[in-house]
Amino acid sequence: MSLIQILNSLEKSWERNEILLKIKDGLGTDKIVDEFLIKNEVKIKKLNSLLRQEDIDLLNQVEQLSTIESKLINKIKNMNHLENNENQHIINHKNTSLSNRVPSNRISSLMINWSNKVVVIALLTISAIALSKQAWA
Repeated sequence: MSLIQILNSLEKSWERNEILLKIKDGLGTDKIVDEFLIKNEVKIKKLNSLLRQEDIDLLNQVEQLSTIESKLINKIKNMNHLENNENQHIINHKNTSLSNRVPSNRISSLMINWSNKVVVIALLTISAIALSKQAWA
């Protein structure tokens, strides 16, 4: 199995909508990751054997990017929480309507699509590196 085939297969196995459903059902993040690793153990071992140092460096950068995105989401959520508290205080005093607030579904959709694009770009970058290395080999 080639690197691209493995990456495509793993991407299909990591269906974000299914993961979100598992989270909504109360399944813990560690459990979700463990299930994925068990289900795809052979592919992951094969992927690890095909990775070169450049690919590992890229994966480290993608991991850092994911950490930054997680922090950003957390800060946005906290800002929204503080803003919501301030808004609630103002609403209680002024009785204004909440019609101008952005629905949380739109924010959720934005973050999911943004995160999906990052993962796809990372996978495509890894694939491009692999293909270019194969072409020069």
